[in-house]
Amino acid sequence: MTTIAPSTVRMFDPASLEKIAYESVKSVPTKEPNDQYRLGYHLWNYLKEQKGSILEAVKQSNARILVSEKEAVEIIEGALKGKIE
Repeated sequence: MTTIAPSTVRMFDPASLEKIAYESVKSVPTKEPNDQYRLGYHLWNYLKEQKGSILEAVKQSNARILVSEKEAVEIIEGALKGKIE
């Protein structure tokens, strides 16, 4: 049996919507890291489609956040400020 080297990981471009979305939710306290990933995915989907609101994206994610939804939205909006147009 042989061991194959793992595939290399390409990081997203810092200006990509994916990177912006996932970086914007890093400051939102969640129960588990998977909750942040889920929240980041729903935020990315919101940024891509521009349908609904950030609050709706937070609610749809069903992420177990440790702050109120309103506070999570404020954290995300603060992180997004200046990064998207």
